[in-house]
Amino acid sequence: MAQVENGNIQKETMDPCVTSDKLDHPDFQIDPEPPSAVPLDNLNSKVSLEAALLDGNKAVNLFLSNRFADALALLSPWRSQSVYHAMGYSSMLFMQAGLTFEPTDIEKAMTALKESLHTCQKFRKNTSMVETITGLFYKQPTNNMSEEEMHAELCYAEVLMQKAVLTLLDESMISLFKGAVGIRNSFLIYKECEAMSIMDRDKSEQISTHADFRGGVNMGVGSFNLYLSLLPSKVLKLLEWIGFSGDRELGLSHLRAGAASNSLRSILNTMCLLMYHLYVSVILGTGEGNLLECQALLEPYIKKFPKGALMLFYRARIAVLKGDFELAQKLFLECIASQQEWHQIHHLCFWELMWTYTFQQDWMEAYKYADLLCKESKWSQAMYVYQKASILCMMPPEEVERMGENMEQLFRQVEGLRLRIAGKSIPTEKFAAKKAQRYSATPPVKLVIPAMEMIYVWNGFSIVSRRPELMTRILVTVEEAESELKTEQNPTEYHVDDQYMIQMLKGLCLRHLNRFEEAELCFTQVIDSETHIKQDLYLVPYSMYELGLVYKQKGDLQKATTTMENAKLNYKDYSMESRLHFRIHASISNMAKHSNEWTSA
Repeated sequence: MAQVENGNIQKETMDPCVTSDKLDHPDFQIDPEPPSAVPLDNLNSKVSLEAALLDGNKAVNLFLSNRFADALALLSPWRSQSVYHAMGYSSMLFMQAGLTFEPTDIEKAMTALKESLHTCQKFRKNTSMVETITGLFYKQPTNNMSEEEMHAELCYAEVLMQKAVLTLLDESMISLFKGAVGIRNSFLIYKECEAMSIMDRDKSEQISTHADFRGGVNMGVGSFNLYLSLLPSKVLKLLEWIGFSGDRELGLSHLRAGAASNSLRSILNTMCLLMYHLYVSVILGTGEGNLLECQALLEPYIKKFPKGALMLFYRARIAVLKGDFELAQKLFLECIASQQEWHQIHHLCFWELMWTYTFQQDWMEAYKYADLLCKESKWSQAMYVYQKASILCMMPPEEVERMGENMEQLFRQVEGLRLRIAGKSIPTEKFAAKKAQRYSATPPVKLVIPAMEMIYVWNGFSIVSRRPELMTRILVTVEEAESELKTEQNPTEYHVDDQYMIQMLKGLCLRHLNRFEEAELCFTQVIDSETHIKQDLYLVPYSMYELGLVYKQKGDLQKATTTMENAKLNYKDYSMESRLHFRIHASISNMAKHSNEWTSA
């Protein structure tokens, strides 16, 4: 197994793994330098749609085999002559920029995306001047497109969306407006492509490239609908008024069809579903991802790319959500060892490893990966530093001193490391900075079991609940902190807030251990003490939401819904407010779905 030491990968005994020049697997072989389907002797010649799609599939295979540079090299020569070479090339750079947050990578990706839009525009159906001007605000319907023009339209929508997302990283209002307009135009083009894919379906399906077109439509329309469906109903109604749609079941249906389509974008449809089940629904939802579907989606790719970094990563994430942290740790280390081209994938593994060891309260191992993130990743330095300091809080002071760490100094750094995206603070970073302010006081005021609080922020209690013995250990830690607070000789101004934060965490442990009556008492105590809480205002609405989940688990769906609605409607201006609204929306929708199923049965 591989070990990570000081950011370097130390290999022990490992199976042969993918390198930059060989994929060693009996069921799948790629030539060291796979030739392009388009001859390179004349880069000014026209690229057929079939040849472009063939190269696109080769690039996807290279990418999934950890040969990222080879994939880019395959696509690069033709990116000004082919929409699929252009879109594939810029999409990989966009993905890299999203993983690194490095200004140079973002600039490189933005340049490639602009070039891709220019290439796609050359192959789109010609429009009149009036249609062009009108199209800046509303995409006019276009009929009688050739197959090549249809694919150009589809690729244009995909690249436009990616460019809009990168534009949102700029904090200026004009960039925010441009990004919003780009996202809306992308959605409208996808809707038009969907209409084209339905018209003359019998005729279209006789064309060999139509499956790839339909797969792209599935991905675009499906991902928009699925992810917009997460928004609270009031926000969604506003977006629907300006042309968007957010239908969860429709989105899932599209993405499932795309994943099963055996098209160029099958893997992208699959990744959208995996991201939804393994991350979005856990962090912003009820924590109940469809793991059986995820395993079924991954199975064919695992067989074809057994040492592919993405396959190993998602296998490990599934193991995390099953509560098999030991297997997850093994797979994350294999993922790290599988490739050295994109170190950003290593950072994703470090993040996951940090959490698995946090769940196990193995603080030294958790610290190791938090420290690596602080040193190597630019994604969210404020969060990494706060997490590292929070883990140090859980360790004996003499051990922290022996390691040469200054916990107080780390907490003081958090505020200056915060990012802004689309002109807005990141809620988790804002939360961390507010908590870290205690260490800027004179004298500093110590946080109470902050690592346990952060487990809840990321909805980790729903994950640990798969391991009752670990949940019981966390409960012991929480109760020890509770006892220490009760015997505190010199209570600080944060003393009351700390007491009720402990009560909420205790209630969480008890709820996940099915000790509902005791959990209800803890949450009720926090809610009843609303007027005494001065700083951590989030405790009351979040405790009310958790109380609603207790009622749900006890079978009283009406009382659960009413309690959650009260939490949403009666509280505002507290930390991570939107995150709670997402969770409430997901929980109420889930209860309504089950209630309808029971009624129909």
